[in-house]
This record gives sequence, C-alpha cells and structure tokens, in this order.
Amino acid sequence: MASKSILRALNVTATIVLVAIFAIPFLWMISTSLKSYPETVIFPPKWIPSKVIWSNFQAAWESGPFLKYLMNSVVVSISILLLQFTTIILAAYAFARYSFKGDKLLFGITMVTLMIPGQLIFLPVYLLLSKWGLINNLLALILPFASSAFGIFMLRQSFKQVQEELIEAARLDQTPEWKIILRIMVPMARPTLVTFALFSFIAHWNDYFWPLVMTTSDAARTLPIGISKLREVDGGAAWHILMAGNMILVVPILIVFLFGQRQIIKAFVYSGVK
Repeated sequence: MASKSILRALNVTATIVLVAIFAIPFLWMISTSLKSYPETVIFPPKWIPSKVIWSNFQAAWESGPFLKYLMNSVVVSISILLLQFTTIILAAYAFARYSFKGDKLLFGITMVTLMIPGQLIFLPVYLLLSKWGLINNLLALILPFASSAFGIFMLRQSFKQVQEELIEAARLDQTPEWKIILRIMVPMARPTLVTFALFSFIAHWNDYFWPLVMTTSDAARTLPIGISKLREVDGGAAWHILMAGNMILVVPILIVFLFGQRQIIKAFVYSGVK
C-alpha cells in the first residue's frame, strides 16, 4: 500500500514538472506580450504586468503587412494539407491493401525519406523551382510538400486495422475502389487523419526556413517571417512587441488543437500506431 502511494506521488510530481516545462514558457510569452517595454527588461523579472498594454498587439499587427502574411500562411497550410490528404490516402491504401511486385521496396524507400532533413535537399529543389519560375510564389511553398512519408506510414497502419471482411463485402456488391476508400477506409481512419492534419498544419504554419529561402518579398511571405521582422527599440529587441506577434502566430494553432484534441486521443488510444 505504501509503495503504491509513493508511486502515485512520484507520478503526480513528474506530471507537474512536465506540465511546468511546457507551460511556463507559454505563460511567460503571454505575460510579456501584455507588458510595457521597460517591464520586459527589468531584473528580477515580473510575471504580472503593472498595467496591461493591449496596444502591443496593435503595434505588432501594424509593424508590417500582417494581414497579407496571415492570408499567405492560411493558403499555404491548407493547400499543403489538401494535397497531402489526396496523396497519402491513395498511397496508404495501396500499401495496406494490395500486394504487388516491389511493394516492400517502395515502402522502404518512402520510410527512408523520413530520415532526410529538408535542409539537405533544399538546394536542388530551389534550383528546380527557380527553373520553373516559381521563386517568390506561393506554389514554391506548397508543391514540395504535396505528400508526406510520415502521413503515409500513419495512415497505412490505420488502414491495415480495418477488417478485410468489410472490404470484401463491398467488392462483392461491386462497389468501386474509390467509394471503398471514401466510405469505408477514410471514416474508419478519421482519428488518424485528424491527428496527421494537426501535425501537418502546425509544422507548415510555423515553418520559417522554407519561406525564408523561397521568397524575396512580402507578397509571398508568411507569418513566421513577418514576426522575425518586428521592429526594435533603441537597438534592442522589443520583447513586448515580439511576444505579441508570437501570440498572433500561436492562437490559430491553439484553436485547431482544441477542435482536434478528441480525435487525437482516439487515434493513439484506440487505433494506436502498431
């Protein structure tokens, strides 16, 4: 009984420490975004601002064409997600439900691409897109991510858990393959799809490197680039403005997460990646 109490106490302590590690920087960002500039540089730091300065958000928004940055981020993130859904659903279905010559080799090659960082291949991709005249174009931020090896892996594992009897029954009724995918496979794998959608949206919403190297003007730049250009005060970083800009960047992610959290839990608890 005593050992169970100790383990429970250790579990609670570890959970609190883990939550604090992730929550404290976020809370500090909120606090700083509501402070005046002098309060952001005093030592020891103050967690609670003496006066809440809501105008920091207005200053951050007006420091550049933030509406343009926001619209570009929305277009890029959603377009990538739609293209990825199209490609990973078809590829995952083929890998999960068909046996063909070289299927294991092709799947192995797909998995190997997970180990190749984007920074390693950006130069040949840049040269190719430059040859096509797509530099400083939203297509340059979308097309290189039209598919996802991670998404194919996740969805293949989920599709393999669908009972074969369901698919065979649909085929006996002469149901076309595209209807089997849309009406049986996709609904059964919805938690996995929502989880992947959240991962993909966050990754490309926050992406800084790719928009930086593929764009040269504000016409095609996204929010992370805009926030990095926030103005300075007296040669030093305007932390209150920077944190207000970061809050603008984070809020859409929090909204997406709140809508998708139940499906994420289902994907890992009930479906599981085996």
